[in-house]
Amino acid sequence: MTDSRLNTLRNWLKALEASWQLDLDSLVPASADASFRRYFRIESKNPKFGTLIVMDAPPQHEPLDAFIKVDLLLAEAGLNVPKILEQNLAEGFLLLNDLGTKTYLAELNHETADHLYKDATHALVLLQQASKPGVLPNYDEALLQRELDLFPEWYLKKHLNINLSEQQTEQLKKAFELIIENNLAQAKVYVHRDYHSRNLMVTERNNPGVIDFQDAVYGPITYDASSLWRDAYVAWPEERVIDWVIKFWEEGRKAGLPMPDDFGQFYRDFEWMGLQRHLKVLGIFARLLHRDGKDGYIKDIPLVLEYAIATANRYIELKPLARLLESTRVNQA
Repeated sequence: MTDSRLNTLRNWLKALEASWQLDLDSLVPASADASFRRYFRIESKNPKFGTLIVMDAPPQHEPLDAFIKVDLLLAEAGLNVPKILEQNLAEGFLLLNDLGTKTYLAELNHETADHLYKDATHALVLLQQASKPGVLPNYDEALLQRELDLFPEWYLKKHLNINLSEQQTEQLKKAFELIIENNLAQAKVYVHRDYHSRNLMVTERNNPGVIDFQDAVYGPITYDASSLWRDAYVAWPEERVIDWVIKFWEEGRKAGLPMPDDFGQFYRDFEWMGLQRHLKVLGIFARLLHRDGKDGYIKDIPLVLEYAIATANRYIELKPLARLLESTRVNQA
């Protein structure tokens, strides 16, 4: 963040000092994500307010409208999302309540996982129950395709310097068509789009706290489940993943969500959706390095690649994709 932007932010907070009894000297960086958005913490001298979060989202890169819209939508659905206390849309600043510093990623282990995922499952069902068409952007064929195209463009070509043969290009195109066909055939609900261990906070009340939802769309019902249990940052034995997905499927059906009667079909959808996401993520992690100079995600590529290979190998029609993915292991190493 440039000094000029930090100065603008400080001036805005100064104007709010009296209302929120802010300690302006306590402003410290809280976190940055993979976009232009950054977060700060600031203390209030009033114990009732405690610590607050300041979001800095440069309007030319990260307009706040989507964040505000989805925040209100999720709050209405009963999810624990940051409350918007003050907003400055012109300059791109928000003052929010603080959901704490404990991420699911930091707190998940073999003992806590069942309990934490049970809460995350319940929150996900609430989100999906609130779904209505025409409110959020459609996760349509064009968007699914654009995301998949990040894989050959950024991961294969830019990151690994691989130029596909005509046959491989055709095989990849066919695999993409099959994946998109499956994704589009699934029932549609609200999709957080990054519902994983880094964006879920462990909270005392109404766990989990949910953040980073501004890219939410209306799309496949298994998408957020695949983000959660085929997480790029934490891996679990397959039998535990199946057990958690069964619990989600059971709770969702009880709540009246449009899930298949056959769990086998639901799990296949979950796998194919996860594959779309993992191919996209490989492209995004490579792009973050080569375009944006952010190397923090490169260490997570091997796990994402293994997820993609394992899934592609389980389905005969995806074997050519599995072979292509396996060939990139050598380059990656």
